[in-house]
Amino acid sequence: MSQELLAIIEQMEREKGIKKEVLIEAVESALLSAARKAIDLKPEEELKIELDRNSGKIKAFKNGSEITNIDFGRIAAATARQVIIQKIREAEKEVVFGEFQGKVGEIVSGIVYRFDRGNIIVDLLGKAEGLLLKREQSPREDFKQGQRIRAYVAEVKKDTRGPQIILSRTHLNLVKKLFELEVPEIYEGIVEVRAISREPGERTKIAVWSKNEKVDSVGACVGMRGNRVRNIVNELQGEKIDIVRFSDDIKEYIKAALSPAQVSEIKVDKEKSKAEVIVENDQLSLAIGKHGQNVRLASRLVAWELDIRPKAPKPQAEEKVEKKEKKEKEKEKKEKPAALADLPGIGKVTLANLKKAGITTIDGLLKKSLEDLTQIKGIGNKKAEKLLAEAKAMEPKQNVKEEDA
Repeated sequence: MSQELLAIIEQMEREKGIKKEVLIEAVESALLSAARKAIDLKPEEELKIELDRNSGKIKAFKNGSEITNIDFGRIAAATARQVIIQKIREAEKEVVFGEFQGKVGEIVSGIVYRFDRGNIIVDLLGKAEGLLLKREQSPREDFKQGQRIRAYVAEVKKDTRGPQIILSRTHLNLVKKLFELEVPEIYEGIVEVRAISREPGERTKIAVWSKNEKVDSVGACVGMRGNRVRNIVNELQGEKIDIVRFSDDIKEYIKAALSPAQVSEIKVDKEKSKAEVIVENDQLSLAIGKHGQNVRLASRLVAWELDIRPKAPKPQAEEKVEKKEKKEKEKEKKEKPAALADLPGIGKVTLANLKKAGITTIDGLLKKSLEDLTQIKGIGNKKAEKLLAEAKAMEPKQNVKEEDA
């Protein structure tokens, strides 16, 4: 029995990863309990059991003296198996707890095993079971039994039934870890994720910054033809992702955070971390977003309170002045005679030759006949016809008033 017991202990150490010393101590403790029942022991007497680590021989000592009249073979056979099984279960729980305690903050893969009152039990590749609580599930997602799933390890707790591994699909850092897995520049530390704001199943804004000026932080996250961010969107089953370029300039950062809306002006109050954002009327709904989602996520991202306001209409007097100035410019443009250089396709040499002949305006050109133009150096019959045709096309139209017959 002695060698057999050691062999079992060594096998458990290899298969289960439980230290040999832990199992031996458990067996000694169990044998001690069994021995106390087998012999008449007075309250003041001390009993000790030792299992030789090399031979497997079991010895008992009462008050320091070895006892030889105990049938340890029979006692061991009856208790050792039960103790080892119990200790293996306890040790396995500790091993699992230790392993997954080290994975808190990481992403793990598993298979949807079963459903329990809205919660999802995940088989973590045979090592343990993870619990994806209903509140940690994205409202957009719908998993089926047997489906592969990746989740963020939010917490690992000790429980009487074993370690409880709490998983999440709504945690902010799930998105961050997915970007680390998908974008080598983030994993290597070249590009940093500075902030994330998220409404699970709907939209996420992630602010990124590059340590290397040659590496575009946004471009690295988007990937060639958008393949990197597309993979993450697919993993989150269609959740929209806005990648924002982080900036130390709070105004630039706020502008980027409110994308895709265009911002006209920003007034900041640094003491209160508050900003008034002015946008054109046609950008107001885009800046605020559906049910206020865009501004809400942007505000969380920059950690500032953002107040979106439409651009105020100009005073009536100022608007009248602007309209008047605009009309005057248009009138001036119409009245100003067209220059020769405005003729389409006219070359520098032709222009110079016309000016030498005293023709400096379109009106002056139209006063010349075809024969007059062909007398000018470099202008043949075809070119003269083309010049006159183009000049007539540019001639301002005259308003002709017809008299009543």
